[in-house]
Amino acid sequence: MSKNPYLENRKFIIGGIFSLIALIYISRLFYLQVIDDKSKLDARNNAFRYLTEYPVRGYIYDRKGKLLVFNDPAYDLMVVPRNVLFCDTQALCKILGIDTGGFNHRMKRAKLTPRKESYFEKQISSETYAKLQEKMYRFSGFFIQKRTIRRYPQKIAAHLLGYIGEVSKAQADKDPYYREGDYIGISGIEKSYEKDLRGIKGTRIVMVDVHNKEKGRYANGAYDTLAISGKGLYCTIDAELQAYGESLMQGKRGSIVAIDPTTGEILALVTSPTYDPNLLVGRERSKNYALLLKDTIGVPLFNRALMAAYPPGSIFKLIDALVGLKEGVLQPSTVYPCHRGYPPMGNKPKCHPHAAGDLYMAIQASCNSYFSYVFKSIAEEHKYKNFTDGYNNWRDNVMSFGVGKHLGSDLPYELGGNVPSVKYYDKVFGKHHWFANTVISLGIGQAELTILPVQMANVVACIANRGYYHIPHIIKAVDTPKNRNAKYDEKIFCSVPRQYFIPVVDGMERVLKPGGTGYASAIKGIDVCGKTGTAQNPHGKDHAVFLAFAPKNNPKIAIACVVENCGFGGIFAAPIVSLMIEKYLKGDIDRKDPRRVDMEARMVAIDLIHGKNLPPEPKHH
Repeated sequence: MSKNPYLENRKFIIGGIFSLIALIYISRLFYLQVIDDKSKLDARNNAFRYLTEYPVRGYIYDRKGKLLVFNDPAYDLMVVPRNVLFCDTQALCKILGIDTGGFNHRMKRAKLTPRKESYFEKQISSETYAKLQEKMYRFSGFFIQKRTIRRYPQKIAAHLLGYIGEVSKAQADKDPYYREGDYIGISGIEKSYEKDLRGIKGTRIVMVDVHNKEKGRYANGAYDTLAISGKGLYCTIDAELQAYGESLMQGKRGSIVAIDPTTGEILALVTSPTYDPNLLVGRERSKNYALLLKDTIGVPLFNRALMAAYPPGSIFKLIDALVGLKEGVLQPSTVYPCHRGYPPMGNKPKCHPHAAGDLYMAIQASCNSYFSYVFKSIAEEHKYKNFTDGYNNWRDNVMSFGVGKHLGSDLPYELGGNVPSVKYYDKVFGKHHWFANTVISLGIGQAELTILPVQMANVVACIANRGYYHIPHIIKAVDTPKNRNAKYDEKIFCSVPRQYFIPVVDGMERVLKPGGTGYASAIKGIDVCGKTGTAQNPHGKDHAVFLAFAPKNNPKIAIACVVENCGFGGIFAAPIVSLMIEKYLKGDIDRKDPRRVDMEARMVAIDLIHGKNLPPEPKHH
């Protein structure tokens, strides 16, 4: 029988295929075992440890380069439950200062992910770290992860700087950069600039022997990735001014916001009561946070500068004056009667005794009746067909000063305040059933009108600039002192043209002259333009308010202060603002002037929260 050539060829084809497959496998094995070191790494994975290299979090400096926030080394004890082959439990408990129950609790939690590393003990001290290093051979499956924690050398600006906390599971699921237990900015600058501050994590692969001791880096670190440090932040605040403001506000509830009107840079942002920012770092953070949270008298965690909405009181009269001048319903020479109140409403709102006068006198003496008439004349202008159109025009003008809306600062949790809308009053009083006299208290900064302290400071910055402001911000530059954010260079103009600011500024200057409501807080050698205010408080004693800028020409600081539950603004808020202005412009108050030294001592000593060292009550507001 003759051979089938097809069968003969098929035999060679099949043999060739098998030979080719064998060659492929041999080549692959040669590549994996001889050429590619990574395969060795995978095969011997249990002899290697993958450590996250956490970057150094960015430092934070004040406007003069003083360090506000830096980092200290910290250490976390990690465990991979699957790799715990032997462990001297008693020795480990003794080093960590825990009992057997604490050990078992931690291990039970870690065993939820037996093949993954878990935190066994966080932020151990350098001393504990040194003791562990000597005995790691007795704790298989355990290793130490190096970290850093924040430190605050000057113990100031807690609300402004913010704090960091642990990443939650929800946050880790949302952002793949993080894993549970990482740290993230929770508030303040730490939150706003988290992506700049955090840097980029790296990975280090180390070899471990059978005694759980590190034997060096694998392949001399050829497969490691370096951590990239976070960027430094250059603050706008003046650390000395911030610390001074906090000392003046101790024992009081309230806030101070100071702005450089030429740039919008926040020079100081004080909220009181405050706390030492070092309390919210390290292993004691949770306990200290709970204690601060329980303080319902001072509420130290509440950022009053950005979140407390107050009726502005008489400081709002400045806006009404500007809008009235712009609308042509008010002239600097306009005189309105007072009679210790607003006669059309039965002398309500009430006013303190003073002579009738023009706009300058009305600002100097803070006449309630005068500005009630001004508000009525704006809202009921004859050029509008109905009252609500006039009211909306007034409201739009007011909001152009950055009132009743978010300013867009670079600090989180800033609220907007409130300038009541027509829709709101229609709901309260009924459509077409309310008029200027119905809401006349708006003219003197009362009723439902509310403004945040940062907005108060921004309003006075706008007046200092005669018609515009820059968005208030806390970071001057990122990474390098010259890397500025251009958006803060933009000028935001209010609706009132420059020429109408002249009489209002002149009136503000008279507030700190003889006969003015802030005369006691005048500063020798500095022309200060200010305005006192008393914000009504339905839940207790009224709040004191004062805003000012200085010098009158080429101003360098615009500032607002609110002191809660203390009455007239000239008694508390004005002296604090006066001292802050002198401190900033001169470097210190005049120590040769007994009047100024005494004023400073009184403001520091007065404790309104606990009722200590209080001054006598004024005869009238």
